[in-house]
Amino acid sequence: MRVKRLLKKKTAEDIANLPELDDERQEMGQRMNELLIVCVFQVQPTMLPLIIFLLTTTTLKHGLNPSSCDAFAGLGMILCGRLGKLEKGCEMAKAAELIVEQPGMRRITSKTIFVAQSFCYHWTEPLQDTVTPLLEGCQKGLEIGDTDSACSCLVVRSYCLYFTGRPLESIQEELEATIEVMTQLRQDARKMRIVILLATVKKLRGIDTEAGDEKMDSLLATAAATGNFSLAAFVNSMKLEVFVIFQQWEEAIELVQKSGNVRLALTSAFNTVRYTFLQTLTYFKAAQTASGKKRKQMKKCGKTTLKVIQGWAKNGNVNVVHYLRILEAELDWLEGNVKKAEESFKAAISSSRRNGFRNDTALAHELSSSFYKAKGDDYWTNYHLECSKSCYQEWECSEKVKFLDESQS
Repeated sequence: MRVKRLLKKKTAEDIANLPELDDERQEMGQRMNELLIVCVFQVQPTMLPLIIFLLTTTTLKHGLNPSSCDAFAGLGMILCGRLGKLEKGCEMAKAAELIVEQPGMRRITSKTIFVAQSFCYHWTEPLQDTVTPLLEGCQKGLEIGDTDSACSCLVVRSYCLYFTGRPLESIQEELEATIEVMTQLRQDARKMRIVILLATVKKLRGIDTEAGDEKMDSLLATAAATGNFSLAAFVNSMKLEVFVIFQQWEEAIELVQKSGNVRLALTSAFNTVRYTFLQTLTYFKAAQTASGKKRKQMKKCGKTTLKVIQGWAKNGNVNVVHYLRILEAELDWLEGNVKKAEESFKAAISSSRRNGFRNDTALAHELSSSFYKAKGDDYWTNYHLECSKSCYQEWECSEKVKFLDESQS
């Protein structure tokens, strides 16, 4: 409430025109809180808003300094991800970008790009649009010696490439090169995020699958031993990704129920959106095979998380439209609305393809195939299965293609 009162109706331009901070004591406090953000983000994400609010109120009361960019980009992250106020959140991210253009702010340039692109703009703009700015953020970070932010930009960019359905072979090549760079820069914490994604990509391509599984289990053990909730969330979200792609619904629901509040640990990144979609789909699939009280419980859990995605779509998130169509189709099928489910599956395939998500187009076709198989319609079952296989081939997900071939033989 205090932050809201101090902000009043200030625009991004109003904030960027605040006077410069000239109190050395306040500036030292701001710098200390700025450094705290990184630690808190990893091990105690519930405390993150408190530090960001403190940074913001100090800026509004005493003036601008480089830490103010963290304040308003961070505030944008909270408004977008936790409070669902997408327009206001992106306005705060814009304020941070305007502040960083001023003299004396160069050291915070890469970090500001990282936070704005990773946690704010994907809520209202196509996910593909974050890829180029994040690469620029990495380059600027390397230029000024901010290797932490440079590598953070690379991590998020890599996941965005994956989530938007870029061909897996090219992603693998980029990930392997990124790991080499991070090793040279001694960026072990950020490298672990890349290792998680690389293990996932290689598993989908049928490469070193056992070694990849062992690595993921090892990282989970490390996360548990060190209390690193963020690392655990990254591992669990990508393990769920694999379970869903290979239609391993029993393993998927077990993971969802055991992994806790993954969305909280992933904060406002797109990983949060993706996990919520996979989580909801898993609940609906669990409900389809359950009966009685458990069926009702799984359906209720799915509808609860579905409402979250519906809220994002209502607020203008263009990246969840095809997710919503897929989930609506599954819910319609679960509730026996066959005609409506058929229409929703068609809409899911159309919106996934139109928005360029070849990975999700493949998934939508495969789920449609399962729907028609349950109806006993062989023609559309085989049609959607072949379409799914074709999309997985385009995505270069060779292990999944092999899996589908074996299921047909």
